[in-house]
Amino acid sequence: MLTAIIDYESGNLHSAQKAFQRMAAEVNGGDVVVTSDADVVARADRIVLPGDGAFPACQAALTGTGGLYQAMIEAVDQRARPFMGICVGMQLMARTGHEYRETQGLGWIDAEVARITPTDASLKVPHMGWNDLVIDTAHPVLDGIGTGDHAYFVHSYQMQMSDPDQRIAHVEYGGTVTAIVGRDTRIGLQFHPEKSAETGLRMIANFLKWAP
Repeated sequence: MLTAIIDYESGNLHSAQKAFQRMAAEVNGGDVVVTSDADVVARADRIVLPGDGAFPACQAALTGTGGLYQAMIEAVDQRARPFMGICVGMQLMARTGHEYRETQGLGWIDAEVARITPTDASLKVPHMGWNDLVIDTAHPVLDGIGTGDHAYFVHSYQMQMSDPDQRIAHVEYGGTVTAIVGRDTRIGLQFHPEKSAETGLRMIANFLKWAP
C-alpha cells in the first residue's frame, strides 16, 4: 500500500509527512511518500493533497506541475482511490473559489469558497486556533471521534455548501464554518490533522485504513 502526499510547493509537507508516516507504522498502513512525480501519484493507493496559501495560487501550482493534476484526477475519478484534501487542499475540492478572484476548483464538492464573515465583530479573521468539531454525519474517517473533539484551524476562507449532505462536520465561529466535507472516496479537512493532536492522528490512521 502506498500513500502519496502531493508536493506542488503549496503545503506544510514535513509535518504532514511525519504524522502520516507515524500512523502508517502504527496501523500497518504501508509506505508514505511526498512526491511531485505524476507516475507515483498515478500508482498510489491513497492520495493526500495539502495546501497553504491562496486558492488561486494553489490551483495554478497544482495544474502547472508536471502532470500531477491529471494523474490525481485519473486516480480519484477513474480508479476511485481514497483522497484527502487538507486546508486549501480541501478548498480546491469545491466548484469555485472567490479569494482575490474567481477561480475554478476541482468540482468534487458542491460548494463555493468565500471569506469567513463572523456575526460577532470581536472574532478575528483568520480563524486561528483550536475549535470543537460538531459532527453532522457519520464517516469511517471519523471512527472514534465525536462532537466536542477539537482540531487546529488556520484559515480565512471556508466552503459555503450548496449540498448540505456533503458536509460531514462544522465548527461554530460567529456562525457555522465548514470543517469536514466528503463524497464517495473523497474527504476534505479544513483544519490541519497533523497539528490536531490525538484527534488529527486518529483521523489520519482511519484514512489509512479506509477501504471505500
